[in-house]
Amino acid sequence: MTNRMNILDLKKLAKEFQDIDQLIQVIPLLKKMPTVEVAEVLLRLDTFYIMDLLFRFSPEQQGLLYAEFPVRLQLDIFQGLSKKKFVSFFENMPSENRADLFQHFSQEEQVLLLPYLSKKVQENVIELSSYPPETAGGIMSTDFATVVKSMSCAEAIAKVRSDAPSKRTIYYTYVVDADQKIQGFITLKDLILAHPETLVEEALHTDFVWVYVDEDRKKVAEKIEKYDLVAIPVLNRGNQLVGIVMHDDAIEIIRAEHTENMEKFMGIVPAREESAYLDTSSWKHFKKRMVWIVSLAAVGIISGLIIHSYENALEKLLILALYMPMVADTGGNSGSQAATVVVRALALGQVTPRSWLRILWKEAKISLLLALCLSVLAYGKVLFLSWETEIPTAYSLESIAFMISLALALQVITATVIGAGLPLLVNRFGGDPAVAASPAITTVVDITGLLIYFGMATLFFAL
Repeated sequence: MTNRMNILDLKKLAKEFQDIDQLIQVIPLLKKMPTVEVAEVLLRLDTFYIMDLLFRFSPEQQGLLYAEFPVRLQLDIFQGLSKKKFVSFFENMPSENRADLFQHFSQEEQVLLLPYLSKKVQENVIELSSYPPETAGGIMSTDFATVVKSMSCAEAIAKVRSDAPSKRTIYYTYVVDADQKIQGFITLKDLILAHPETLVEEALHTDFVWVYVDEDRKKVAEKIEKYDLVAIPVLNRGNQLVGIVMHDDAIEIIRAEHTENMEKFMGIVPAREESAYLDTSSWKHFKKRMVWIVSLAAVGIISGLIIHSYENALEKLLILALYMPMVADTGGNSGSQAATVVVRALALGQVTPRSWLRILWKEAKISLLLALCLSVLAYGKVLFLSWETEIPTAYSLESIAFMISLALALQVITATVIGAGLPLLVNRFGGDPAVAASPAITTVVDITGLLIYFGMATLFFAL
């Protein structure tokens, strides 16, 4: 509770005082707090004050704090400092964060920065930056320790000390041969509990999971989640160890994938870089949303043409116009629900496009039950709300209510099947099933719903 009160008090202090003298006094307290909480405090300040305070931390803390900042702030700090001063932040960042940031620099900025970096960091950042960001190589870290199996556990511990892996990556020590080909791993617990003279090969774990450097990062995150790993080794095609991906990086990947799928699901063009809502300009929000909205609005003209072609029917039975929104909305909701379930099942690997017949049959059975419940509700709703409505003597309210409820039932069934089938169809042809969801399905279902609605009205009442 004390730490939580401290962080809240410090945030308030940072917000209320642009004079940082008072914050300087609590630097000793900040140094003892988790990095992420210190970053939250600093983010309340102007960039100039953040740079001033960063230099009051140790070089290791500077790099970790700097890595917690948003990319936009990182770039502002980079441009606001001399390259000589900036190197302290950059070289002490985790290797994967350092490579990501390096790719955000312009080519000219990269060339200007490289001479100030140590040779080891130069080679590391150039190597990691060469991998596509969507692959295991693009997210891996080179912050890990290696030993050879012929070492004793005492020698292995000494080697781990010399490699000096960070707290994030010290749990696993990877065992390699002279050619850097991975043989297995040994845990920190194994090394500590074993007799100093015990050979590493006697405590070696040879049953392990790995990924190749060119594998999709989504598959990497799925393996870490599936096997509940702290880290997973990354190998090149020669089975040589080139890096590791940590579980916290996997969480970031999964979050990014979920965000992207959610945006696609709602008809929003995903951004190349994830950024906070308030940090994104209104113009960028507009560009992300307008493509699908405008496209579907154009397709929506078909709905207008259908309604226009049934103007005479609406003139004869005005009551039909009152319940068009109910049928359309119910169909849209049913289709979106089915699409959400199927897209999620595809994303989690619970179903495959080959199971399309089973999926459609299951959704059809579900839709029949939904249709039964909703049609009964719709029938009662029409009778209850329209009992005073003037209706031509050639028709009865009961027959109209039955027609509307039947049309709604058919709309629910067709919308559910479309909602489940469209993502499967898109996935079958190599597209992203999330793209076929929500707005697209709503528009398609609106069109089919109007055809069903007026088709039933024509069939029942010869309009």
